[in-house]
Amino acid sequence: MALLTLDEALDMIAERFAPTAAIETVPLTVARGRALAADITAPVSVPPADNSAVDGWAVRHQDLPGKLRVGAGRAAAGHPFAGTVAPGEALRIFTGAMMPDGADTVVMQEDAREEDGAVELPGGLKLGANRRRAGEDMHAGEVVLRAGRRLGAAELGLLAALGIGRVATRAPLVVAIFSNGDELAEPGATAGSGRIYDSNRPMLRAALTAFGCTVDDLGILPDRRDAIETSLVRAAAHANAIVSSAGMSVGEEDHVRAAIEARGALDFWSLAIKPGRPIAIGHVAETPCFGLPGNPVSALLTLLLVVQPALLRLAGFAAPPPRRVPVIAGFDGRKKPGRREFVRVNLTRRDDGALVATRFPRDGVGMLTSVIETDGVIELPEATETISAGESLQFLSWRALGLT
Repeated sequence: MALLTLDEALDMIAERFAPTAAIETVPLTVARGRALAADITAPVSVPPADNSAVDGWAVRHQDLPGKLRVGAGRAAAGHPFAGTVAPGEALRIFTGAMMPDGADTVVMQEDAREEDGAVELPGGLKLGANRRRAGEDMHAGEVVLRAGRRLGAAELGLLAALGIGRVATRAPLVVAIFSNGDELAEPGATAGSGRIYDSNRPMLRAALTAFGCTVDDLGILPDRRDAIETSLVRAAAHANAIVSSAGMSVGEEDHVRAAIEARGALDFWSLAIKPGRPIAIGHVAETPCFGLPGNPVSALLTLLLVVQPALLRLAGFAAPPPRRVPVIAGFDGRKKPGRREFVRVNLTRRDDGALVATRFPRDGVGMLTSVIETDGVIELPEATETISAGESLQFLSWRALGLT
């Protein structure tokens, strides 16, 4: 099977993956992190009426500047003034209070001087100063949030401001994960001779949880095709997706790829990226399966670059590409043409404000310290063969890639 470029793989994902997570209407208290299932149209305007942005005096702009008589009563938040501000009159008003009839401008209390039933007010204010207009934040009937939006603190605050207490969301995606390899030991256990601790599963579990998924951890599976097939079939019966690491190569002890093909189908295998090859995307009983490389850095990058966009689509999230930032190369280098490479780097800022990327000296695919101790990666396109210090490159921070 020919190697796919990263763009080809992402185009295939965008074409083939659609939301499968169930729609649930839940209270705002449990909606954080979920995908919005339908557009939100504002049922009311925010603010619902003109109100004061400051503590001060509500007046008619045409009466400024001047010494105005103090009106009887006051306007406070939640306690509107029932009367009308007359010509030549100033009414005491407080932040958030509805603008009273007759007034169109608010003078800040710091700029006024009250004495003997009158208040001296300055000129120079624009008409409507310190007045919040009805609907200046949101208008009734306006679409204010689109389906696919991740509901965070600001979004939940917006919904609450509209008086919405329950919202239609996608249920968290259930993702089954497992590691594969007789050499793997559970962290916390004793690792015998020839064995290593399984770092991939805790890492993938944490990343998937950060994506908003519910993780079903199947543990470490042995290097036996029958055991892998059985686990794939069982997971496919209840999970929305399956993610595994290791066992994706073509060696005699690599069985995950063959197990997926035996119980379902393989959509593509192996991408023209570094680090990251090999990776597989297929399905078992209509449940998508993602087979990641065994080396930790390769597993992490392919999860972030390839699997994350697919899972976000399954979960009902909009999946825009990660934001790239132009930086200056602080190193020379060469790469093999025909594959996209992601080089781990640190950033420093020059005196002129430009960001300079310095290559991390240890770039082995098994070195998680190269992730912990760097700011992100430089993306080198397939056609690139040489990198020269001083040229502009595209940088992706770990946070932009979804690693938190």
